Amino acid sequence: MAFRLTDDREQARLYLLTAILFIAYLCVAIALPVVPVFVTGALGLGNGWAGLGVGIAFLATILTRSYAGGLADGRGAKLAVQRGLVFYVAGALISLAAGLSLQAPAAAFAILVAGRLLIGLGESLVAVGVIAWGIGLVGPQRSGRVLALIGAAIYGALGLGGPVGLLLLDHIGFAGTMAVSAVLPLLGLAAIRCVPAVAAHPGRERPPLAAVIGRIWVHGLIVCLQGMGFAAIGSFFTLYFRDLGWDHAGLGLTAFGCGFVLVRLLFGHLPDRYGGLAVAVVSLAVEAIGQLLIWSAGDPTVALIGAFMTGLGCSMIFPAMGREVVHLVAPHLRGTALGGFSAFQDLAYGLTGPLAGVLADRAGYGSVFLVGGVTAVCGFVIAVVLRRGKVVAAG
Repeated sequence: MAFRLTDDREQARLYLLTAILFIAYLCVAIALPVVPVFVTGALGLGNGWAGLGVGIAFLATILTRSYAGGLADGRGAKLAVQRGLVFYVAGALISLAAGLSLQAPAAAFAILVAGRLLIGLGESLVAVGVIAWGIGLVGPQRSGRVLALIGAAIYGALGLGGPVGLLLLDHIGFAGTMAVSAVLPLLGLAAIRCVPAVAAHPGRERPPLAAVIGRIWVHGLIVCLQGMGFAAIGSFFTLYFRDLGWDHAGLGLTAFGCGFVLVRLLFGHLPDRYGGLAVAVVSLAVEAIGQLLIWSAGDPTVALIGAFMTGLGCSMIFPAMGREVVHLVAPHLRGTALGGFSAFQDLAYGLTGPLAGVLADRAGYGSVFLVGGVTAVCGFVIAVVLRRGKVVAAG
C-alpha cells in the first residue's frame, strides 16, 4: 500500500510537471506562426529569411544540447529547467524589441535573430531537463510514458499557440505578442518551485558526446526525418493558406496538435508495451499520408485533414525512439544521450525552415509538404530495416 501511495505521488508530480511545461512552452508556440508573418509582412523580407527566423532557434538548440544534457546529469534537471525558462523570458523580450524597430528592417531582423537564439538555448535546457526530471520521478521503466506526456504538453501548446499567436498579432501587434509570451515562462518558474528535484550524478566518468551519439544516431535519424513534416507545418502552413486565399490559416497547427495530443493521451503506453520500432513504423506511414494530403489538397478541408494526420503520425515517434535510447545508455548518461538524441529533431526543425523557404520561393509552398512526405517515407524504410535487424538478433 505504501508503494502504491508513493507511486501515485510521483505520477501526480509528473502530471504537474507536464502542466507547467504546457504553460511555459506557449512562449515558443505563439512565436512559430507569428515570426514568418512578421518577417514577410512587417519587415518585407522573403520566405528564406522567414524560414531562417524560425529555424535559427532550433539551430541554437542543436548546438547547446550537449551543454543541457551535461547540466541535467551533473547538476540536476531542475536547475536546467529553471535556467531554460529564464532564457525563454530573455528571448521573448529581445524579440519584442524587434517589433519596435520597424523603421530599420535589417536591424529589426538582427534583433529578432538574437532573441530567437536565446529561445533556442532555453528550449535545449527546458526539453532535456524536463525529460530527465520526469524519468527521475517515475523511473526508466516508464520512460515511454514520460516522453509521451511531455510531448503531449509541447504539441498541445503548439496547437493552442498557433491560433492564439495569430490572434494576438492581429490585435496587439508583434511587440505585444512577444510581451504576452514573455509572461508565460515566468508562471512556469513560479510553479516548478513546488516540484521536488531528482538526484543528479556528479563526478561520474562520461564518455565523449561523439561516443554516445554513435550508439543512438540511427534512432535520431528517424526522428530527424519525421520532424521535417512538423517543421513544414509550423513554418509555412499559414503562408500556404494565405497564398491560396483560404480562410482559417491558423488552424493548421491546431489540427496538427489535436491529432498529436489525441494519440499521446490514448496510446502513450504503446512504446513501453510493444517496443519503439513497431510503433514508429506505423506512425511514419501515417505521417507520410498526411503530408502528401496537404501537398495535393484542392481545398482547405483536405489540407487540415492532412495536418491532423501528420499530427497523428508524428505523435509517437519521438517517445518511441526515445524509449530505445534510454535503454541503450547507463543512468548517469541519460540526460546526455537524450540531449544528443533530441538534437536530431532540432536539426530537422533548424534545416527545414530556411531550406523550405528557398524551395517555396522557387516551386511554391505546396512543394514543402511534398518533401515532408518523402522524408517520412525515408524514415519509414529505415525503421522497418532496423526493426527487422532487431528481431533477427533477438531470434
